[in-house]
Amino acid sequence: MTTGKDRKDRSSFKVKILQDSVKFYLPRVEGYLEIVRNMASKYGAMSLIEFDGYFQGKFEPVKYTRVEIHTNNMDEEIMTEYANDVRLKLNQESLAFEYNNRLILVS
Repeated sequence: MTTGKDRKDRSSFKVKILQDSVKFYLPRVEGYLEIVRNMASKYGAMSLIEFDGYFQGKFEPVKYTRVEIHTNNMDEEIMTEYANDVRLKLNQESLAFEYNNRLILVS
C-alpha cells in the first residue's frame, strides 16, 4: 500500500519529448569509431545496434551499426549534408539514414 507521500514522490518527475529522430546506418569500416564518438559528443545519449549488411541483393562481409539519435530542432537539409560528409569520410558509394521515419539514401 502506498501513502500519499509515496505518490507525491513518484509523480515528481520531468518529461521531455524529443521531436526529431535520426538513425544512421554506418558500416564498421576504418574511421567509423571516430564518427560515432563525434556523434556522442555532439548529441549526448544515443543507441547503437549492430547487424549484418544486406544491400544490393547480397550479404556484405562488413558489419553495420544503426546509430540512433533523438533530439529537438534538427534540420533535415543540414542532416543530409552531414550524412554526405560521413559517407565521404567512410569512403562509401552511398549512406542511408532515417529522418523522422523516412529513409534517405545519400550517394
